[in-house]
Amino acid sequence: MKYKTVKPFVKWAGGKSQLLNDIRAKYPEKIDKYCEPFVGGGAVLLDVLANCRPKEVLINDINAELANTYAQIKNSVDELIEMLSEMQKTFWEKNDTDRKIMYLAKRERFNDLKVNGDEQINLEKAALFIFLNKTCFNGLYRVNRKGLFNVPIGSYKKPPICDAENLRLISGLLKNVQIKCGDYSKCADFIDENTFVYIDPPYRPLTATASFTSYSENEFGDKQQIELGKFVDEISAKGAKVLISNSDPKNSDESDSFFDDLYSSYTIMRVSAKRMINSKATGRGSVNELLICNC
Repeated sequence: MKYKTVKPFVKWAGGKSQLLNDIRAKYPEKIDKYCEPFVGGGAVLLDVLANCRPKEVLINDINAELANTYAQIKNSVDELIEMLSEMQKTFWEKNDTDRKIMYLAKRERFNDLKVNGDEQINLEKAALFIFLNKTCFNGLYRVNRKGLFNVPIGSYKKPPICDAENLRLISGLLKNVQIKCGDYSKCADFIDENTFVYIDPPYRPLTATASFTSYSENEFGDKQQIELGKFVDEISAKGAKVLISNSDPKNSDESDSFFDDLYSSYTIMRVSAKRMINSKATGRGSVNELLICNC
């Protein structure tokens, strides 16, 4: 089968575009019902939507700004494109000093809406979310303890802030997709024996100092990984087909068998991936990642 490739609308830590061939090899023969409890940048979602055409789809993410952006692309793509087009035109025309001033103003506005906004400004918030993702340092999404986005500006000459064609394509694919925001357990009632579930949680840090970046205000440590393992057992018992991604602790410690033990009753594969988002260029080499499945 020749697959169509759809580009995610944001750069996202742990994005799965480079692992799609390995992930596709684990797709069921037919996908009628699909669920992603941690949708993130949506590389696998868009691949499934474009190539497998499931009839029922539920996606979820705990990051409220990301979930809102999916909803705005789905429901208000033309208005979103209009906003982004204007931002792109203005940003491209500025010199470096004025770009930084514009960036900081947009970041402050985004944080104000994030904390104090209401549903009336969700469209503007989505446009700012994409603008910041395309213009910030290395495409990071990071928040401080107060939940405020705090990434500095990047150094791109002509960042693609408004990719109208791709946004319209994604909007069409999302038309029948149900979008939720919250804990992954919200997906439990949707999942049954006919569902293919792809689970891509926050990765377990490879070293004690590797968790410098927070993508939401919510911690996801070993305790949460173990709770997720129980959730996987529960939906597997329903008959759902499940595929999980995570980091491989053995990259930094050969004796660390955390996931091998947690998912000992599942099939565990190690695949090579490049770290595309890291604060240091030296931290962007190839590492093994885990693909864990019951199918």
